Amino acid sequence: MEWSEVLRRIEGGESANTEFKQSLSDFSSIGRTLCAFANGDGGLLVVGAIDPGIITGTKEDPESVQERFTNFLQNGCVKPITGECDSHHTEEGWVHWVFVPRHHRGYEPFSYNGRYWIRRVRSTVAPSASELQELLNAFGLVLTEKQVIATAEVSDIDLNAFHSFMQAQGKELEKEPQPDIETDMRNASVCDQLNGTLRPTLYGLMVFGRDPQGFPHATSLFIQCSRYEGVDQASDVLSAGESRGRLDEQVHRSMGWFRSLGRKEIYEGLYREDVPLIPEEVLREALVNAVIHRDYAIAGSQVMLEVFADRIVVTSPGALPNHMTVEQAKMGGAPRSRNEMMANAMVVRGLMERRGRGWLAMRHAMRNFNGTEPTLENYVDDRLVRVTFHFESGSIESND
Repeated sequence: MEWSEVLRRIEGGESANTEFKQSLSDFSSIGRTLCAFANGDGGLLVVGAIDPGIITGTKEDPESVQERFTNFLQNGCVKPITGECDSHHTEEGWVHWVFVPRHHRGYEPFSYNGRYWIRRVRSTVAPSASELQELLNAFGLVLTEKQVIATAEVSDIDLNAFHSFMQAQGKELEKEPQPDIETDMRNASVCDQLNGTLRPTLYGLMVFGRDPQGFPHATSLFIQCSRYEGVDQASDVLSAGESRGRLDEQVHRSMGWFRSLGRKEIYEGLYREDVPLIPEEVLREALVNAVIHRDYAIAGSQVMLEVFADRIVVTSPGALPNHMTVEQAKMGGAPRSRNEMMANAMVVRGLMERRGRGWLAMRHAMRNFNGTEPTLENYVDDRLVRVTFHFESGSIESND
């Protein structure tokens, strides 16, 4: 881009496709903006100007600035950004700029420092849930358990967790000869090849990853826990937490959060008994179903565990899998899973059974516990499944 065009853009002020920086002091901010331009319709970053259209100049010499910009364009994001760098000397000092054209949509969006960035009006921001979905759709990336995560490395897999899983499946790891670990992970779909490099799949990260939520695709893949004072979300939040980690860790941490809420008092004649709000095995079953059956292609959404004064609600992104109806689920029909490998991992770890009787077991347990019937709702248009467990509002004794 020629100086005359850059000057015209400076005079026009900042916009969705033009941003000014007075200096290079906050290069992280510059990196986020260049990443956002690459994810959108492109843009111009000018260093040595401020809004509205005022040239301030900088003292940095062009050679070192161009080297820094070029290095970032090649190595700063998960994949190289195409851009043009140049400088012009003015009375106020040097003005430097980077022009990023609109990129062809490739395998996945650009990310910087482990996050996606987009332009929202004149600002660079992390995308909201709906914006993230639009961004992934624009790049044609549909997230499934077999999707290779381009920003992850084989070292992001916890080998101890993988080995213990193989042993639980009955694999004889001590028997010789043994295939190398990378072959084992590839055979188990924990990793797969991407452009000649072995990288973890979403399944590998969510079941064996060291930090599953540390990658742009998976930042929202956790269980959000909330306890409300009243019977709806408008009431005060008494407790909140995020259950992160691998799928089994998310379930265990959510159960720990649930136990921290305390217990409910019931009386049998003259005797008082403290019981959980609902049986733990019921909630565990609902959470396991939520994390393995959720639709991972719905970006930016979490499994929700909400405790109200009169009920507990577990909400999972995505309608019932494989065209299953509510009636079929309640009847304990043949088990169907959207994420077969994740479901198998939960079976191996003893957190679920294959028989497809989860709903019948929850229903039976709730009937015996307090005589209530759980509710199962399938919202196809809103793409979510909601399970509700009812209980009478009563005193909750804190563990504190």
